[in-house]
Amino acid sequence: MTTFKERPTQPTSLTEATGKTATAGKYTLAEVLEILAGGRLPLRFTAYDGSSTGPPDAPFGLDLRTPRGTRYLATGRGDLGFARAYIAGDLDIRGVHPGDPYDLLKALADSLIFTRPPARMLVDIIRSIGAEHLLPTAPPPQEAQPRWRRIAGGLRHSKPRDADAVHHHYDVSNTFYEWVLGPSLTYTCACYPSAGASLEQAQENKYRLVFEKLRLTPGDRLLDVGCGWGGMVRYAARRGVRATGVTLSTQQARWAQRAIAAEGLGDLAQVRYGDYRDITHTGYDAVSSIGLLEHIGVRNYPSYFDFLQSRMRPGGLLLNHCITRPDNQKLPVVRGFIDRYVFPDGELTGSGRIISDAQDVGLEVVHDENLRQHYAMTLRDWCANLVEHWDEAVAEVGLPTAKVWGLYMAGSRLGFENNGIQLHQILMTRPGTHGGAGELPLRPWWTP
Repeated sequence: MTTFKERPTQPTSLTEATGKTATAGKYTLAEVLEILAGGRLPLRFTAYDGSSTGPPDAPFGLDLRTPRGTRYLATGRGDLGFARAYIAGDLDIRGVHPGDPYDLLKALADSLIFTRPPARMLVDIIRSIGAEHLLPTAPPPQEAQPRWRRIAGGLRHSKPRDADAVHHHYDVSNTFYEWVLGPSLTYTCACYPSAGASLEQAQENKYRLVFEKLRLTPGDRLLDVGCGWGGMVRYAARRGVRATGVTLSTQQARWAQRAIAAEGLGDLAQVRYGDYRDITHTGYDAVSSIGLLEHIGVRNYPSYFDFLQSRMRPGGLLLNHCITRPDNQKLPVVRGFIDRYVFPDGELTGSGRIISDAQDVGLEVVHDENLRQHYAMTLRDWCANLVEHWDEAVAEVGLPTAKVWGLYMAGSRLGFENNGIQLHQILMTRPGTHGGAGELPLRPWWTP
């Protein structure tokens, strides 16, 4: 989720920051926000102390309803405080639907730049807010524990801890996911054949693209790790491929098994509950990893790619489809709202790091492409689905969880649009004898 920027200049008084005059050393909550925002608010803000600020005719607004909300905002780093107050119901948003708060988040990201007040003014701000409001308070129950406390569940990316992380994110409710993701139940970036294509057309096109890149033909064997609800497995099986999927989500596995049976694909397709590291069969013609690498941990990339390569036959193809950073320099850890509410233990890095680690274990990289614009469109359509089914979604998973998903998807859409995150499909092959490229064509063989 996009975080707000900081302005290096420091106002020395309320008058300098906002153009207003206040009682010396005593500020309302609205005045505190004006100081921190340098008097530049893109929305209307009201607080429980009766104060307000921002353009009266602004299309968007924030209403701070309770002292607990002040505690969340004051003690949560980055976007975490905003998320806690909003999810707990202590901070209301106006002008957007909670299933798609994209326009409000965009206005904040484009216009809200926080200042760092000087020490004297900061003392007055603390006195005005009240020291008791600067003490941490229990977060909403939807929040996962901080990383240092998760050690009780095992070391990061151990099998038990990975299972817990997957359960937190994916075992929400299959019914809820059907409303948000649509009939395909595909929880990864779609590939839009045109700007006007529907979500379902784009997801079908994504599976088509992966299928063609992997050069699958009837009778081939496909392994799909982190298979979700089995969309890729069933797509391949319908075309005569013997496809096996594995997922750490019990709810996904059960849904996929029922879908396979309903389509009469049991002779060709299977989805198993389990960790990819427990796969024993080898000799697969192709492996697809669609949206799993984000959960693996960057330091585990070499062992991950080495393991997948060991499951493939020489000359087999591997396609890795995952969210990445736009560079290879930032630390890989995902923190704040995303780590606590959406992807516990998730990690992102640049496509260059992924390619390097794959090459270092012996895989040959054949092709790489960035689909970040497609993911922004996918998230747009998921938010539209959530808005359409909002009442049912709230009844199914509760208002706080529904708000988490609206906030997460809208914020992620903004991140893809602003190139804060990307989505890369990297196609690789396990070299044959003496490093030969086998029967691969000289040029790309798939339809874009």
